[in-house]
Amino acid sequence: MKPRISVITLAVDDLQRSLTFYRDGLGLATEGIIGEQFEDGAVAFFDLQPGLKLAVWPRKSLTKDSGLPLGAASATEISLGHNVSSRGEVDEVMAEAASAGAVIVKPAQETFWGGYAGYFQDPDGHLWEVVWNPGMLPVG
Repeated sequence: MKPRISVITLAVDDLQRSLTFYRDGLGLATEGIIGEQFEDGAVAFFDLQPGLKLAVWPRKSLTKDSGLPLGAASATEISLGHNVSSRGEVDEVMAEAASAGAVIVKPAQETFWGGYAGYFQDPDGHLWEVVWNPGMLPVG
């Protein structure tokens, strides 16, 4: 397996709500909901960076496609990190997320390792960390 990820899929309870949050609230580029002509095919893709997309797909669709039973959602199973270029940008993104309807789990603050970060949850409880890491600045 080559070390690459091209799509990160988040299982959601309300596809339209998630589309609105990520597109209108956070400003992610998307064509909107596609695949509605297929049973359990409706999905929305968002451009993150070249070669990487975020997908939101109904939980019941992912359950059916994977063959796994629907389990309890847990915000602490995974977090998605959004690395930014400055402390100020952390604050800006956290404010943008809050304005979009995110729940601020941990306000931005200095970290024990010398960075600056905060956490929010999207409308389905998925955990995002907005982080400035002086040793891992974003490219581009």
